[in-house]
Amino acid sequence: MSAIRDKGYLLIPMLLNLIYPSICPLCNNPSDSHQHSPICTNCWHGIKRYSGPSCRICAAPLVSVYSTVCKECLTHSSSFSVVLNYGIYSDALAEAINLMKFSGLRRLANPLGQLLLNLEMPECDGIIPVPLSKHALRERGFNQSLIMARVISKKVKMPLYMDMLLKRKDTPPQVGLSGKERMKNLRGAFKTSGKINNLRLLLLDDVMTTGATARECSKTLMSAGAKEVIVITLARAAMI
Repeated sequence: MSAIRDKGYLLIPMLLNLIYPSICPLCNNPSDSHQHSPICTNCWHGIKRYSGPSCRICAAPLVSVYSTVCKECLTHSSSFSVVLNYGIYSDALAEAINLMKFSGLRRLANPLGQLLLNLEMPECDGIIPVPLSKHALRERGFNQSLIMARVISKKVKMPLYMDMLLKRKDTPPQVGLSGKERMKNLRGAFKTSGKINNLRLLLLDDVMTTGATARECSKTLMSAGAKEVIVITLARAAMI
């Protein structure tokens, strides 16, 4: 019976790929897996966990193996204790994230969330997704960090707090802004709700560039009484 069921699981994605054929945007070959379509299996398997030199605090990629802390963390203290990061925001990983966020392919949240499960999950009292403003949520239709957080919450049996951290105001896009400008842009943008005192929290964001969003979110949570904030990200921007 289990063999028949296993064959059924294999047939379903094959049939879906036949009905809804697509071309991999990275190699232009036909996509062969509905799970992470339109990215083909070969390109998907090219997504690797970053293992090069990085800041021991914020996980920013560094040039030298002899460096342990980036310039930003040396000059500015952070409210989070550490960042756990999976990969670099480039190639197939960047393509998958962009397809999920900007093309509405929510189904990619599951395989992308599964990648995060390769990281050693710390023991926390709950997981919090970085929130979107009401306007941004209406425009996109979903919060990509929330649906990935659901994957982790379900797998590791960690409570998911969807409304503990809220974005109370719209902020201009962060693209093209310096780290200092990003921090100014986000100042006072978040608020908390509910009981946070003494909680050790895991804050999930999809992409971390300068770290301004993670820093402001962590600062807001710590000011509300959180015991510790650990950040987990799917991708870190290339060396800064």
